[in-house]
Amino acid sequence: MLKMRQIGEVYDMRVFTDEGDYFGDIEEVILTKTRIFGWRVRATKSSYLSKVLGSAKGVIVPHQLVKAVGDVMVISRAAVPSYNPEEE
Repeated sequence: MLKMRQIGEVYDMRVFTDEGDYFGDIEEVILTKTRIFGWRVRATKSSYLSKVLGSAKGVIVPHQLVKAVGDVMVISRAAVPSYNPEEE
């Protein structure tokens, strides 16, 4: 059964990749006139994004890469910037 959600319910929701990595928190939705274009995801201290981005505050994830929205949002691994810990 398809469950509808209001956009306001999604703010501050935790975002995970389809491989189970904690990615960040939803900060804002980006809308066009009739549909969702993308989601701005905030990098938090314990998130994968904070390791990859350094001082940047977050990224925009295109809505096409969102796989599921429930208690958390699940996104495709393709949305994750590459990260090589050996570069540090």
